[in-house]
Amino acid sequence: MIRVALTGGIASGKSAVSTYLREHGVRVIDHDVLARDAVAKGSAGLGSIVQTFGLGVLNEEGALNRPALGAIVFSDPARLEQLNQIVHPEVKRLAALADVEARAAGEPVILHDIPLLAETSQGSEF
Repeated sequence: MIRVALTGGIASGKSAVSTYLREHGVRVIDHDVLARDAVAKGSAGLGSIVQTFGLGVLNEEGALNRPALGAIVFSDPARLEQLNQIVHPEVKRLAALADVEARAAGEPVILHDIPLLAETSQGSEF
């Protein structure tokens, strides 16, 4: 079994490569999808965000109001770091679960599509 990380900036072709490899039988674990799952309505990640940033980061349906949260964190590096301390560990946890599932299924190659590989210090894991 081989575990590979695919990383790169916006518009670098990660999605094209992931799609191609997925179409050819490679198990792809998309960390962008996991990041959305980590803050989905009812998730522990969203609960932590609300606890840290207040109810104003929720929309009328109780889901994350991304523009409201963005207004808080993108103007204050300390607040952005607080958000990262909530989201990144949850994404890593979800990725580990997906990885275990793929290994149990006997997948010969597991590709982790990780936009923030270096920023989250995960490079040595692949």
